Amino acid sequence: MTANTSFVVPAPRQPSIPVAGEAGTFPVRRIWCVGRNYLEHIREMGNDERDPPFFFAKHADMIVPDGATVPYPPLTRDLHHEVELVVALKSGGLNIPADKALDHVYGYAVGIDLTRRDLQQASRKKERPWEIGKSFDNSAPCGALQPAGRIGHPAKGRIWLSVNGTERQAGDLTELIWNVPEIIAKLSEQVALAAGDIIMTGTPAGVAALAPGDAIECGIDGVGTLRVTIGPAA
Repeated sequence: MTANTSFVVPAPRQPSIPVAGEAGTFPVRRIWCVGRNYLEHIREMGNDERDPPFFFAKHADMIVPDGATVPYPPLTRDLHHEVELVVALKSGGLNIPADKALDHVYGYAVGIDLTRRDLQQASRKKERPWEIGKSFDNSAPCGALQPAGRIGHPAKGRIWLSVNGTERQAGDLTELIWNVPEIIAKLSEQVALAAGDIIMTGTPAGVAALAPGDAIECGIDGVGTLRVTIGPAA
């Protein structure tokens, strides 16, 4: 396609994430998520801790900004929160070496992988894909990005989430089974990464159900915080 392509329906908006201290925003191309990357979360979900993490995807337009109200999604009675470190890429490629992976990182943010747990588990029992449980409207709240040039590349720091003032999830980035360079290297073996891709790196233990009216606050030391509220069903 050329720049002057005429579309037969309105072109969709470009999803983006604010950048702290910057007027411009970060355009989101794809959202990749790492499953089972904290040992205690693997145990609480009853999975085999010897299995390596794996990847799944959400659509870019599922991004939700800091301060938003997220409608309680349809089809579920068991919506869960999963706080995660978000990695935003400024470049990419195939088969990126782990020792070069951080060269491709633009910055970091706090995110939440909202999950329709009952639908995810039903799909798993039937050996079907997870999309219905993971990839749905408004399922990827994300705070403002902090450029790596400003904060470096966080490899340690407390990660936490509270609901209505009560802490539910707590861990440390040192507990990641796969660290950020390893995640980028492994993911780039199966797909060509590119500028605009973000990676949600997994969640610590403490995931639990949410209800309409719940106020969620979460954060990562040195990276930032994120607040969203669960609203009534759309």
